[in-house]
Amino acid sequence: MPVTSAIYAEPNSWRLSTYRAHGGYTGLEKARSMDRADIIEAVKAAGVRGRGGAGFPTGLKWSFLPPDDGGPRYLTVNCDESEPGTCKDIPMVMANPHMLIEGVAITSLAIRCTHAFIYIRGEVVHAYNRLLSAIKEAEDAGLLGDLRIIAHAGAGAYICGEETALLDSLEGLRGHPRLKPPFPAAEGLYARPTVINNAETIAQVAAVFHNSPEWYASMGTEKAKGYGLFNISGHVRRPGQYEAPFGITMRELLEMSGGIRAGHKLKFWSPGGSSTGLWTEEQLDVPLAYEEVLANGSMLGTRALQVFDDTVSVVRVVRKWTDFYQHESCGKCTPCREGTFWMKQIMRRLEAGKGREGDIDLLYDVAGNILGRSFCALGDASATPVRSAIEKFRDEFELGMTTPAAELFPHAASELTEEGGAR
Repeated sequence: MPVTSAIYAEPNSWRLSTYRAHGGYTGLEKARSMDRADIIEAVKAAGVRGRGGAGFPTGLKWSFLPPDDGGPRYLTVNCDESEPGTCKDIPMVMANPHMLIEGVAITSLAIRCTHAFIYIRGEVVHAYNRLLSAIKEAEDAGLLGDLRIIAHAGAGAYICGEETALLDSLEGLRGHPRLKPPFPAAEGLYARPTVINNAETIAQVAAVFHNSPEWYASMGTEKAKGYGLFNISGHVRRPGQYEAPFGITMRELLEMSGGIRAGHKLKFWSPGGSSTGLWTEEQLDVPLAYEEVLANGSMLGTRALQVFDDTVSVVRVVRKWTDFYQHESCGKCTPCREGTFWMKQIMRRLEAGKGREGDIDLLYDVAGNILGRSFCALGDASATPVRSAIEKFRDEFELGMTTPAAELFPHAASELTEEGGAR
């Protein structure tokens, strides 16, 4: 059964009245009758894990906060959704913002926080406005008590999705990752203990308390409990957001989304967004859960399932991703700042059919010198698809030494019907 998206189809699903008609804020009432430690234990028992990519156990993360010293502590919710192909948090804010707000309130009780921030991407003005309206509705109804929730619109920097760069941005500084330790749990926002969680993660907390930890833990796999929002984009008949239990396979999700567009076949896909290793038909039956995906050479990430059929040049796709990461690099560390620049130059040559002798090995080597050596995960995100694409499609890169991708794949931009199939 759907969890986050259960009321998406309801009229005015974003309104407080609709949310409360479907049991909204009953979880907060339940949490207010519990000790803080019991709230954390309930989240641990449910098996809620971070939905921003790393999959770290949520209750365990909260327990890392130091003993209460009477000073302020903060909750910051990461809704700075920016990675190519990722489309889960913004639709949730548009369709069901009160589930996120209720989750913020419950989490704030657990960590003894009276001031929480939701950091949302500033370009999505419609979602930002809807979030502001929902917060006001909850405040006017007296549901939040002494908790103050601030919706903060970021200025559009992908790097601010990195948790410590997000904190710098909230403090009015340029978004740069911080050196760790100290970790945010000890010294985060304004040098005070801070919990940072993804927006979908916090919404899941509300679902746990609407029902029970046992109910939540009954879904998904042994190590990845519950449901997740899977974003399917690209060459499928019905691209969109699909909520499904962890452990579902891409083959099943393709069936749900209508399959590959008519007249074509699957070439490659990304299981976790543009920052993860590429997969092909061989991995269609791998359970989409954290450990299983990692064991098969990729990452579940944000569950941005980008699907590409046989009309697409892998060189062109990876070149566009590389352009994105080079543009979004904050420039703080040399491997990422310099490496993404040189990868972009080589990728553009190969796409244009003007590759130089040794370019492919050089590209692979440059990506390897970024991987694991950059200040934050953005460097790894830029290098992973490059190395994965060369490993799986080296012959296509070799063709790029002499033949432009536009000639090799002239029909990549063919028109689609309304259903997503080729005309």
